[in-house]
Amino acid sequence: MEQVRLISVKKGIDAENRKVAADMRAKAASNKTLLVNLMASPGAGKTTLILGTIAKLREKVRIGVIEADIDSTVDSEKIAAQGIKAVQLRTGGCCHLDATMVASGLESLDLNSFDLIIIENIGNLICPAGSDTGAGLNAMILSVPEGDDKPLKYPLMFSMCDVLVVSKIDYLDKSDFDLGLLRQRVLRLNPNIEIFEVSAKTGEGMNAWAQWLEDRVHHAGAPPTTDRTAHSI
Repeated sequence: MEQVRLISVKKGIDAENRKVAADMRAKAASNKTLLVNLMASPGAGKTTLILGTIAKLREKVRIGVIEADIDSTVDSEKIAAQGIKAVQLRTGGCCHLDATMVASGLESLDLNSFDLIIIENIGNLICPAGSDTGAGLNAMILSVPEGDDKPLKYPLMFSMCDVLVVSKIDYLDKSDFDLGLLRQRVLRLNPNIEIFEVSAKTGEGMNAWAQWLEDRVHHAGAPPTTDRTAHSI
């Protein structure tokens, strides 16, 4: 079992954060390491998806995880129990991560030792959408129990993500969640977004998600963009 390191972090000012984010993306690209910023509501299944992804890719991709919580190490302990290097960021009340916080976590991870680093952001569909973490890929999870109306309520989050993972699809027959309607709403906001439907519990859809992510890892050396945040819509 990997030992978890706990780091207390503070929010950086916007100008400094943008510079740190750009530098981080450039460094990650030069090391051919993909940084993935994973966002979702509390309970949507972020850690469960990460564990399922690790199970699919650990023999192919060198994986590290940065976990963020206001105050806890429970998720990072689950990751470390699988023999995966995990760093815990304790935000002390801040509702989202920024690049200066992530940079603190990366100080404990040698980029040369990882192909993929997954950053589990604070559970929140509002604040994380407006803050650049320095990641090269923004991903979000929407679980079936949350409902298909969330793109109407949190459009910025759906607009700024590269990929949406619809989780807990094993609950579909127990709800009125409309996958077709969700896709319409999401694609209206973000025509270029990738959408995957998965159940980490049953394994359905996990192969397609893992393969897509692996492909992105292999292209991690592509030139980085300068800003991964969205503007007001």
